[in-house]
Amino acid sequence: MLVITRREGEEVVIGDPSNPIGIVRIASIKGDRVRIAFDFPRSVEVHRREVANQIIEDRPQVIGAIKNGVASSPG
Repeated sequence: MLVITRREGEEVVIGDPSNPIGIVRIASIKGDRVRIAFDFPRSVEVHRREVANQIIEDRPQVIGAIKNGVASSPG
């Protein structure tokens, strides 16, 4: 794991600097809250950890529904 220090407005480039996969910017810092901006192509999924964990937990159910022909759309 890479741990770095950034100030508000500073960025981290992900991937090749001449053609980055994406950029992470510290949008703002207020007290103990940090807002982070992610600039990635829409094809790259970016999730909060709790959302990623939920996707992982739901995946077997979705795969089972697809195999059984019972796929449903959310909402």
